[in-house]
Amino acid sequence: MKVTGVLPLFLPLCRRLWPGRLAGLSMTLLRATALEAAILAGHLLLYPTGLIQERRCDGGSDGDGAARLPVRPAPPVVLLHGFIDNRSVFVLLRRTLAQHGRHRVESLNYSPLTCDIRTAAELLGRHIEEICERTGCARVDIVGHSLGGLIARYYVQCLGGDLRVRTLVTLGTPHSGTRVAPLADAHPIVRQMRPGSAVIEELSRPAPGCRTRFVSFWSDLDSLMVPLETACLDHPDLDAHNVRVTGIGHLALPVHPAVAAGIREALDVPHPGDRTADGLTVA
Repeated sequence: MKVTGVLPLFLPLCRRLWPGRLAGLSMTLLRATALEAAILAGHLLLYPTGLIQERRCDGGSDGDGAARLPVRPAPPVVLLHGFIDNRSVFVLLRRTLAQHGRHRVESLNYSPLTCDIRTAAELLGRHIEEICERTGCARVDIVGHSLGGLIARYYVQCLGGDLRVRTLVTLGTPHSGTRVAPLADAHPIVRQMRPGSAVIEELSRPAPGCRTRFVSFWSDLDSLMVPLETACLDHPDLDAHNVRVTGIGHLALPVHPAVAAGIREALDVPHPGDRTADGLTVA
C-alpha cells in the first residue's frame, strides 16, 4: 500500500524523530489508522441497509451482476456480526464469496439490545437449524467478526453446535477476553467479554470430541484486543489454527481482500485434519 495524501509531508519528520524500524512501525500504524477511519465512514453509510433481516433466498444470488465461478458443493456460510453492528459489515465479504462459488451465504442480525452471549448463541442455533432444514445440508460454516465469533464459539462448545458447524472462522474475536475500554463495563455483554468472566470461563473448560474446526484471524494492530493475543484461540481440545494478519486494524478484518482470500482458503479445507495456512501478511 502506497503512502498518499498528506502523509508524505510528515515522512521525513517521522524518520528523523523515530529512526529505522520505529519509523516504519509508526508509518504502518498511521496507514492502518487512516484505513480504519475510511472503513468506519463507509460502514456508517451502509449501516441502515443492514438493520432488517435479509430475505431468504435458496439460490443465494446477490443480484449485483458480477461474474461468478460455478456453485461449489459446499455447506452454506453463515455470517455473524460484532457488537452494536449488523449484517452490512459483510457486504464485500459475501460478494467475494459468491464470486468464488459460495452462493449460499446468509447473515444473521441479533439485536443491539442483546445483553447475553448465551441467549444470542441459542438464537444462532435456531437460525442454523432452519438453514439446515431449508437447504437439506447437515452442516454449515460460520464466519464471525469480533463478538460474533464468541457467540458462535459458545454455540459450538456449550450448546452442541459442533454437530452442525463444520468450520468456524473468527475475525478479531476476544477468545480469552479483552480489557479494552473499561468504562464500557456498564453493558452486560461487554462484561461477558472480559477476562475471567463466567462466559470466558465456560469456554476454557474441556471440550473433548468437538467436531468443529476453528480458524482465528488476529491482527497485530487490533486496538480492541487487549492484549492482542486474546484473539488467538488456544484450547487443548479444539482443532484450532491461528492466522496472524499484519498492518490492518479491527474494522478492516471483514473487509480487506487479503483477509477475504484467507477466509476462502480456510472454508475450502475439506476435512478438519487438513492443514491450513499458518500466516497471512496484509501490506
